[in-house]
Amino acid sequence: MKALSVDHVNKYFYEPEKFQVLKDVSFEVDKGEFVAVVGKSGSGKSTLLYLLSTMDTDYEGQIIINDTLVTGLNQNKLSQFRNEHIGFVFQFHYLLPEFSVLDNVMLPALKLKKRSKDEIEQKALDLLNLLGIKGHEHKKASKISGGQQQRVAIARALINDPAIIMGDEPTGNLDSKNTKIVFDIFRELAKERGQTIIAVTHDDEFAANCDRIIEMADGKIIL
Repeated sequence: MKALSVDHVNKYFYEPEKFQVLKDVSFEVDKGEFVAVVGKSGSGKSTLLYLLSTMDTDYEGQIIINDTLVTGLNQNKLSQFRNEHIGFVFQFHYLLPEFSVLDNVMLPALKLKKRSKDEIEQKALDLLNLLGIKGHEHKKASKISGGQQQRVAIARALINDPAIIMGDEPTGNLDSKNTKIVFDIFRELAKERGQTIIAVTHDDEFAANCDRIIEMADGKIIL
C-alpha cells in the first residue's frame, strides 16, 4: 500500500525574482517505509517536506497522502487532515514548557476530539512508556533532558495514529547517544507498527540506516 504519492510537483519562489526550487519531483513511499531525504543546503529537501506537510499549497502537480488528494483542499480541511493523518517531529521539540509532559502529548488528540479524555490520557501514557519516559509524565516539559524532550515530541506525533510521521532534522539538536536512541525508536516504529516515516536529515549515518534514501540536488531527485 502507498502512504504517499508525489506526482510531477514543481515549486517556484517569486522573491526577489522568479526561481524554480522544485523541478518535476515524482516519487512514492510505501506504508511502513522509513525514508531519509538528503541533499546539500538549497537542494530543495526542506521545501519538499513543507509541501508534503500540506503547510504550503502553492505548487504545481499533485500530492496524495493516505489515499486522499490533498492538492486543492481548503485550509480548514488541510488543518483537520494534518492533525489526523500527519505527525511532526522537528529539530526543536516545540513542547509547551509550562505544560506537563503528559499534557503536551495529549494536546493534538484533545484537539481532534475523536476519543474521550480518559482514552487519550491512557494512549499518551502507553506511548510515553513505549518511548522510555515512564515516571516523567507529570513533570513540566522544561524539566526533562533534551533527549527526553525529543522522545516526548515523538509521542505527541504518534498520539493520533498518523499515516505518516514527517521529521525535519529530528536528530539535528541531539548528541550521538540520543541520536541513536531516536533513530532506534523510528526504526522500531516502522518495523513493528508499520509506521511510515519521512525524515529530512544531514546525518549520513542516520540516512544510511533507513530503508531508502531520496537524494536531492538543485530541486530534483537524483537518487
